[in-house]
Amino acid sequence: MTADPKGVLTGIHFLDGDFACAEGCLAAGARFAAGYPITPSTEVVERFAQRIPLVGGTFIQMEDELAASIAIQGAVWAGAKAFTVTSGPGFSLMMEHIGYAAMTETPCVFVNVQRGGPSTGLPTLPAQADMMQARWGSHGDYEIIALSPSSPQECFDLTIRAFNLSEQYRTPVLLMMDECVGHMTEKVVIPPAEEIEIYPRRLTNKPPEAFQPYETDGDLVPEMVHAGMGYRFHITGLTHDERGYPAMSPVAQDKLIRRITAKIRNAAERISMREEEGIDGAEVVVVSYGITARVAQRSIELARRKGVRVGKLRLLTVWPFPDWRVREIAKQVKAFVVPELNMGQIAREVERASCGAARTVPVPHAGGTVHRPEQILEAILEAAK
Repeated sequence: MTADPKGVLTGIHFLDGDFACAEGCLAAGARFAAGYPITPSTEVVERFAQRIPLVGGTFIQMEDELAASIAIQGAVWAGAKAFTVTSGPGFSLMMEHIGYAAMTETPCVFVNVQRGGPSTGLPTLPAQADMMQARWGSHGDYEIIALSPSSPQECFDLTIRAFNLSEQYRTPVLLMMDECVGHMTEKVVIPPAEEIEIYPRRLTNKPPEAFQPYETDGDLVPEMVHAGMGYRFHITGLTHDERGYPAMSPVAQDKLIRRITAKIRNAAERISMREEEGIDGAEVVVVSYGITARVAQRSIELARRKGVRVGKLRLLTVWPFPDWRVREIAKQVKAFVVPELNMGQIAREVERASCGAARTVPVPHAGGTVHRPEQILEAILEAAK
């Protein structure tokens, strides 16, 4: 196994989604990872641990997910690009530190290879039931960015995008994989390092006496410094002012929370990635993501053979949710069909965003396996009546 000087393993490979994610981390410039073994995500950091000596980085197996999710943030403030991976109960344990990263505006990536739950659930079998937890899992008001790949190739590509978004908006970004995609093996094309777009860290060039850690310009995203750069700065999860110091007042809270939510909300359309096909003239649109989108593709094809006009809206970015696009589509279709490996989480978002202009038909599944195409087809035919 050889790599170029930047650690990118180029060319055509046969990889599963977990390994492709690890390669995406390396290609994005991640040089630190901390994690705790948990099925079905462990292969991501196993691959990273195997490859990272080639480029001089570090992987640490921590004592638990709490330690892993805060260790990566220390690494970021020391100058590294960093990530952690988990699944199931481990994702629940990391929630406090996802909120901490949002509050301190620490750019980092959390990879969740979803499995059946709640509690220990189905460690080796798939689900997509962490989607609302991804959005609302930590306490308080904040916005989150969450991406959902449907193939090993997208595990590579969207991992790089996750790091780029985290740096661009100084926020934690979640990569919401699932067990099927994580363990699915397919062709993955990895381009040369010079062809991979990398968003650089927003380091300041201001002199130390003029720098304030949370002072922002028009895009509401502050510049950063690292420990050892010669700056004196304070970082805290408490409500803070532009200097980073605690500010226990409603005025400071209002100013801070409005800014850290607005920096994502204002950019939602730029952040959003979707695959659309056959929307114009459709009477039913299938909204899906992750592994379920691959099953739904077969259902769409079967429905079209029966003469139903069916469109596809595949969410690569689940959060921020594309309310504006769902609202537009709702004005021209009878219904949305939303299959997912949970009891109807994103279906609720579709229903909310459509504002009653079109029906929403959930196709729930408790996990452990995937839908049969016939199940989704039946819902499409019902929605088209």
